[in-house]
Amino acid sequence: MTGRLSEVDERIGSVRQLKAVITAMRGIAAARAQEAKAHLAGIRAYAETVGGAIGDALALMPDVDGHVSGDAAAGRRLVIALSSEQGFVGTFNERVLDAAAKHLKGTEAAELFLVGDRGLMAASERDLDVSWSAPMAAHVDETQGLANRLADAVLKRLSAGVTAVTVVHAVPADGGGAVALVDRSLVPLDFDRFPVRARGIPPLVTQDPQTLIAQLADEYLFAELSEAIMLSFAAENEARMRAMIAARHNVDERLDDLTGLYRRLRQDEITDEIIELASGAAAGADAR
Repeated sequence: MTGRLSEVDERIGSVRQLKAVITAMRGIAAARAQEAKAHLAGIRAYAETVGGAIGDALALMPDVDGHVSGDAAAGRRLVIALSSEQGFVGTFNERVLDAAAKHLKGTEAAELFLVGDRGLMAASERDLDVSWSAPMAAHVDETQGLANRLADAVLKRLSAGVTAVTVVHAVPADGGGAVALVDRSLVPLDFDRFPVRARGIPPLVTQDPQTLIAQLADEYLFAELSEAIMLSFAAENEARMRAMIAARHNVDERLDDLTGLYRRLRQDEITDEIIELASGAAAGADAR
């Protein structure tokens, strides 16, 4: 009995240590998710500024009606999937890959860019052909470097004949629900989304409008990739936070069960000791 009681006591200690680790992981994930959300306003303001510059540049073009960058049907498709770098995120990566696969299905002239080592492992299990990959940012301050590398890789594909680019990623859910998935078309860029702002005094430019617009479009692509990465980073940490909440609940239940078992075993041990003492006292009285 004593040996089993000691074993249960050790298990209780181990579960309490696990609970402390889970609590710490939950706190870190929550802090990183909030930090990422705080950076979104700056990224969106940057994208809005670039978009405004595109509108100004379009006003310098002789014909801006229905202007779209490139012909999606004339070249190859590129699908960018943003997955998680670390585990404990539930079905996060599987859902991202499912959404990306829909864009790849039935399209021979398509390739997959994949961000996130956990997603890369899942893609390997599915025998998906990944033409370019990179680790997902582990901290907020790593997201801009990742966005630069990803944008450079995308621009190289565009110069090589890719005419359609779609990004698939998760976003934090409103109201604390499960993370949602979005897919956005980045290329071709529909310039109708940018209001043309003809000014009384046109801006002074040193390049022809078409070249200027092309460079601004590349900058806007970088802004959109930056936002997608930051949203995915926040969503990944929210998914991990919810996973840790569920794990904490299960650990609490396990700890309650072990504590109850320990008390029952201790009570049984005390009862056996009392019976043994009582039996010894009775035997001594009979001997006298």
